[in-house]
This record gives sequence, C-alpha cells and structure tokens, in this order.
Amino acid sequence: MIKPLKKAVLPVAGLGTRFLPATKAMPKEMLPVVDKPLIQYAIDEAREAGIEEFCLVTGRGKDSLIDYFDIAYELEATLKERGKKSALEALAPSSVEAGSLVAVRQQEPLGLGHAIWCARSFIGDDPFAILLPDDIVKGRSCIGQLVEAYNQTGGNVVAVTEVPSEHTNRYGILDVGSDDGKLVEVKGLVEKPAPEDAPSNLSIIGRYVLTADVMKYLANLERGAGNEVQLTDAMAKTIGEVPFHGLRYEGTRYDCGDKAGFLEAQIAFSIDREDLGGSVKAFLKKYKQYVDAP
Repeated sequence: MIKPLKKAVLPVAGLGTRFLPATKAMPKEMLPVVDKPLIQYAIDEAREAGIEEFCLVTGRGKDSLIDYFDIAYELEATLKERGKKSALEALAPSSVEAGSLVAVRQQEPLGLGHAIWCARSFIGDDPFAILLPDDIVKGRSCIGQLVEAYNQTGGNVVAVTEVPSEHTNRYGILDVGSDDGKLVEVKGLVEKPAPEDAPSNLSIIGRYVLTADVMKYLANLERGAGNEVQLTDAMAKTIGEVPFHGLRYEGTRYDCGDKAGFLEAQIAFSIDREDLGGSVKAFLKKYKQYVDAP
C-alpha cells in the first residue's frame, strides 16, 4: 500500500550571497515576487498538492521566516480598526494551522543532503516532498504533479527539465532508461557533470518527492561534489530499492536564486494580474528600444 504524502521539507538556511546587500539583514526567501515572498509561493504550491505539515530547515538570522507564518496581532487589530478588509484578506495565506509548521536548524552549510538530514525527526518513516523556494513554477502545482506520479509509482519522483548541454555542470543530471515522453525511468544520477561526461541533458529542478529510504544514506553524511553532503548522491543509492522516476512537469520555472530569473518572475507574475497587468504592459513598451538594440 502506498503511504499518503502529507509532509514537506523546505531548506531555507542559505546565505543568499547572490542578492547581497539586500540579504544582509533579511532571508532571501523573504524577497517578494510582486507582493508575495518566495517562501509563500512554495507553501501555497505544497498546500495545493494536499500537503499539511511543513518543516523549515533554517539557519542563524532566519527567524523572520518563522515569524512570517505567525499571527501578527497588532497589525491585524490595526487593520480591523481601520476597516482595511482587502489588506486583511491579503494576510490570510500567511497563516498556518497551529502545529503544522516546525523549524529545525542547520548549524553549518554542509549541502542540501545535510539540510534534509537535519529534518530526520520530522520525516520519520514517511514519504515527503522537498521544495526549494528559489524555484517558482508558474502553472499547476509542480509538487502536486509529482505527488500524482508518486501515487502511481510508489517511489521517488523528481521534477526534470531539459537544459543546454553546456550547462550540465550546474545541475544534477539523470541517466535515463525508459521514457514515455513525460515520465522517465531514472537509472542513475550525476551531480554537476562536465558536458562531455553528462549521461543526458535532463536536469533536476528544486522539486522532489522521496520515500524515507533516502535517509539511511544521508545519515552517513558522506561528502560529495563541493565537499558537501549531496542529496543527489543519496538518491542515487536508492535506485534499485524503490521505483525512481523523473517527471517532465507542466508549467514554467523561474530560477529566483538568479538575479535575471528573479526579475523575469516579477514580470511574468505581474503581467497576468488584473490590478497590475495593464500598467506593466504599458511600461514595458518604454523599454522596447533597448530590447531591439543590437
């Protein structure tokens, strides 16, 4: 019997060095895309998939991420007194059911695998999702699509996308078996291979559904690429033990850990908004000359 998936781990302990000085005093996951922080997009996506329990793997100076999901008594009272109904409604998604969100500390930046290992007590023997808030996927819940595939296969499922061959050294790359055009069998995983060594150009993005089998390998805390504990290495060791697939998800992914990707997300998410779309389209026309310039 396939265990229902109700837990999600969100690794949020990174320093956000690519966004300094903005991230000197605030977590990068609190950077807003339009008017909603990155962490909220991840939680909303997980909720859409039916996930009910959340674990934030944080670091020093990241307490505002936990505070964000708490009740802001003074703010809410002031808004009520002033009759700011729309502002109160805007706060609603930032509330979570009591006891549904926990946080653990990753004391040292030892890699994604180490961050997931830090959530071992939360995970227990249950299947769990991983969402990296740097990635936003516009469209139907990406993690929800992975959950659907997990319910069919009963094993590990990762979201994958094709990348240019020259960029394979930036990502975890799949060695692929059978492929029906959407769901691909994973025969192996390689972390950031050189283009000439890459088994394919299918890369993993920041969305995973894993069974607890991966935890026994993470517990060894073996160092891999970059002298870090690599989640990719631990996942690779589960191949043959549990079904393992990559899913070509529906939707558009924006890498908000990259400045250009972050700026593109601002436009993509604002242009569809009823309250902003017209204004955004109007001001974009001002910059057409720069876009067309050689």
